[in-house]
Amino acid sequence: MQQGREVAVLRLGHRPGRDNRMTTHVGLTARALGADRIVLAGSADGPQETIEGVTDRFGGPFSVEQTSEPKAVLRRFEGRVAHLTMYGLPIQDVEGPIRRAHREEPLLVVVGAEKVPFDVYERADWNVGVTNQPHSEVAGLAVFLDRLFEGRELDREWIDADRQVIPTATGKRVEPADEDGGD
Repeated sequence: MQQGREVAVLRLGHRPGRDNRMTTHVGLTARALGADRIVLAGSADGPQETIEGVTDRFGGPFSVEQTSEPKAVLRRFEGRVAHLTMYGLPIQDVEGPIRRAHREEPLLVVVGAEKVPFDVYERADWNVGVTNQPHSEVAGLAVFLDRLFEGRELDREWIDADRQVIPTATGKRVEPADEDGGD
């Protein structure tokens, strides 16, 4: 599925206890919609375990890392940076240049929680607004990744899965994964 270079997501501002569910959903969204890995700032043990558990059960590849120095991750990243913020340029105006750059270089997508330090805005190659209205960082990441991959992430094949979801018009169907570990 992947066209271009690595896509990593940096989740800033995780507040233990308060943001566990939201950080988990940022990670699951990153995984499901085409990112290669997520870096969680701060102590996010619960979300890391959940995301890794889903990857173990439903396939990958996808990795989860934690850092106590998110500014260092941002500073040292060798590639381009897209910061998702409602204050940024409209995604429809910058998605083409981001997609073209991603063909040549890795991309770090920065997703904040609480107030994002100004140096993140300065380091970013693009400050991207999925909408200029208050909304969820999960929704912003989902729209951004879908636009980046132009829907191709929806056809992704998963490897090393223990189980797979079988699409149905009604109800739920989960079965053991095929012998090859995926779809």
